[in-house]
Amino acid sequence: MYWKSAGVIHTEKTVELALRKAEEYGIKSIVVASNSGKTAELFAGKVENVVCVTHANGFKEPGVHELAPEQRELLTGKNVRILTTTHVLSGAERGISRKFGGIYPVEIIANTLKIFGQGVKVTVEIAVMALDAGLIPFGEDIIAIGGTGKGADTAVVIRPAHAANILDTYIAEIICKP
Repeated sequence: MYWKSAGVIHTEKTVELALRKAEEYGIKSIVVASNSGKTAELFAGKVENVVCVTHANGFKEPGVHELAPEQRELLTGKNVRILTTTHVLSGAERGISRKFGGIYPVEIIANTLKIFGQGVKVTVEIAVMALDAGLIPFGEDIIAIGGTGKGADTAVVIRPAHAANILDTYIAEIICKP
């Protein structure tokens, strides 16, 4: 499914398509980018393993986390695992490029993935982050959900590799994207 536009207006249908594909393929893990926790909440209880990947602490403002404590509590109460860590496709490397200028290899990977859309870049990034954190099994296809700004507009079937081998990541299918 290719959306004519990007954004939150596609969240409900993206969730529906991802859940249908998970059932069709027997996929047990869904990793979803969700800073407010609202998109992750839509997957709670629908598959065996739901991982919510948030922005890192300090992403928008030093020392501040975007996921409200009450939403974190609600998600964990619904067995949604939450991952808050440095983003694998930016992190320290972005700090170096901001300080000294230029672009470095990890940022080249990120910008290359953005050719397919912001959401595709996000899905690869969060899948690798979840694998590195041990929240999804190695060597299995999962579904990763990302977006452009708020909500979700992109879903992929992906078999992530650890960050140390990120170029071995395999996108099996793009379920939907702008």
